[in-house]
Amino acid sequence: MSSGSLVKYNTPILVNLGAKKGKGGDKKKEKTPAVTQTEDILNSILPPREWTEDGQLWVQYVSSTPATRLDVVNLQQHLDHQLQARQARETGICPIREELYAQCFDELIRQITINCAERGLLLLRVRDEARMTIAAYETLYESSIAYGIRKALMAEQKRTDLNAEMMHLALRKKDLKAEADSLKAAFQESQQKAQEKREAEEKIHADDIERIVRTNEQLKTSLENMLAAPSKK
Repeated sequence: MSSGSLVKYNTPILVNLGAKKGKGGDKKKEKTPAVTQTEDILNSILPPREWTEDGQLWVQYVSSTPATRLDVVNLQQHLDHQLQARQARETGICPIREELYAQCFDELIRQITINCAERGLLLLRVRDEARMTIAAYETLYESSIAYGIRKALMAEQKRTDLNAEMMHLALRKKDLKAEADSLKAAFQESQQKAQEKREAEEKIHADDIERIVRTNEQLKTSLENMLAAPSKK
């Protein structure tokens, strides 16, 4: 199994032969070499990797070989090569860049722990605190994204409701305008009929006055003629 990691590991060790059994029926196991105090600290900081291949269990421990100046230079070159090969983003959020830099930091912790275990454990605390901070920022980012999506959905729903209300009000306005036009036409028709009725009544009234005046004139003339006639002796 290829490591593909910036952290330096030892050669994988076959721990369990799986289905292959010995004469007594016990599974054959390869003896694990004695672990020094430094290796024990390294294994607690960077746990060994385990995987199963063809029914066999393999374990790969982190290397306890001290690093030289050339190893640090090679680590930097390998980091730059991996960043370019895996097309990691130079800025912004990039899981690939984050993973590679985390591996690089773990390798530096490994190198420092071999020379000074206390310094390595202190760097382990720094690494874990940085990871917790990043996790907190990721949680905050995801929460803000969810909040933004909820707000966007609420705004979209509100926009839909406002559009529906606007259409309802437009139809209501159209109905009210039609009703107003109908009432205006009815009012004008009623006003015209009232005017015609008033004119007809005024004409009748004028005819009555004219008739009364004419009758009065006739009576007046008759009375004057009667008064002017000579009396018989």
